Amino acid sequence: MEWYWALTLMLGVVIGLMFLGLPVVFAFFAANIVGTFIFLRGEIGLSVMPMEYVFSIAKFSLVPVALFILMGEILFQTGVAFRAIKAIDSMIARLPGRLTVVSIAGGTAFSSLSGSTIANTAILGSVLLPDMLKRGYQPKIAMGPIMAVGGIAMLIPPSALAVLLASLAERSIKDLLIAGILPGVLMAILFVVYVMARCRMNPSLAPVEDEPDTARGWARWGPFVRDVLPLFTIFVVVVGSIFFRIAAPEEAAALGCVAALAVCACYGELTMARLMKALTETAKINVMILFIIAGSLTFSQVLQISGATSGLLDLVGGLQLTPVTAMAMMMLILLFLGAFMDQVSMALLTLPFFLPIADSLALNPIWLMVMMLIAMEISLLTPPFGLLLYIMKGVAPPEIRLTQIYAAALPFIVLELLVLIFLMIFPDIAVWLPSQFR
Repeated sequence: MEWYWALTLMLGVVIGLMFLGLPVVFAFFAANIVGTFIFLRGEIGLSVMPMEYVFSIAKFSLVPVALFILMGEILFQTGVAFRAIKAIDSMIARLPGRLTVVSIAGGTAFSSLSGSTIANTAILGSVLLPDMLKRGYQPKIAMGPIMAVGGIAMLIPPSALAVLLASLAERSIKDLLIAGILPGVLMAILFVVYVMARCRMNPSLAPVEDEPDTARGWARWGPFVRDVLPLFTIFVVVVGSIFFRIAAPEEAAALGCVAALAVCACYGELTMARLMKALTETAKINVMILFIIAGSLTFSQVLQISGATSGLLDLVGGLQLTPVTAMAMMMLILLFLGAFMDQVSMALLTLPFFLPIADSLALNPIWLMVMMLIAMEISLLTPPFGLLLYIMKGVAPPEIRLTQIYAAALPFIVLELLVLIFLMIFPDIAVWLPSQFR
């Protein structure tokens, strides 16, 4: 079978079954059964497939994914994250659209603690959105920053998806975690500048009289010192231990969970019921991720054996693309897939093709994976199936229509695209910081 027919068959089975509503894990499994039977000598190949599934997930490098998710769930289920956001609220004053700035600052801070886009958006939407709407904020300026900053958790360490991406690519987890810091901070700053400029130009978007209480000194800064600063010990433990080579990423993730438990216990919020809830939710998420990983890695192996991967590489090599053109094509593919596919599926479906292309063109793999994370972050807001759009719909009041949520997300999609283009032109923004810690 020609490579292009093999590629069409494998991708067609996966995408077609997902369009029919089959969960992505079963779509990958079905494609693997078809591909293994055709390309791996029928029943002999099928008998080997279960071993491939086991080998694909029995990797120590996947441990941080589970532990970073657990760390975020501990902070979420104990309510400590809610306290931190309220403390940031009391600290920020005298800014146009003050609560939108609070949502961006709080979301960025929580991104450095949880690594979960879903938890970020759910917490900010539950805590801040009702209050913002009650005070007179327009829905489009209230919901947009909450959804946009939720995606920053993909970039700022500890990012579970970054760990997963680096593990699958067999590249340095530490380098990718560090590389996401500057783009994530740049994105947060751009969001703040945008919302402040919009609220200053159009005061009807946010109430002018919106001010916190007149507390000064310790009464104002005390909640920040008490409820926010201690949480950054978790960030210091995780990222600091990686930066200074005290611990490997797997060990740092375990230390982060211990630090999260210690902080929540010091606040008196850690109970056995809440801990069991965090463990249960973590188990649910990780089972889903591991099943998808098992299916996707076997999928990439079948593609290689069928000749689809090498055929596509030969085609790309014949086009004589420049590195920037190749990167732009890969990002366009991700943005297209993001309209109807989740981020883990996108990463696992495209990585087997993107990495060989990057290697053939001498592209920095860390730069490529940071760009992939940003493109996948954009897809979280892309209609019609952007995950964060539906998380926002779930926490928003019933009268908020889905079309309003789409409109609120649109300006931030444009801002994130600008960051993606900027990073494409200036790749040193992604690769400079990791180079300082080698």
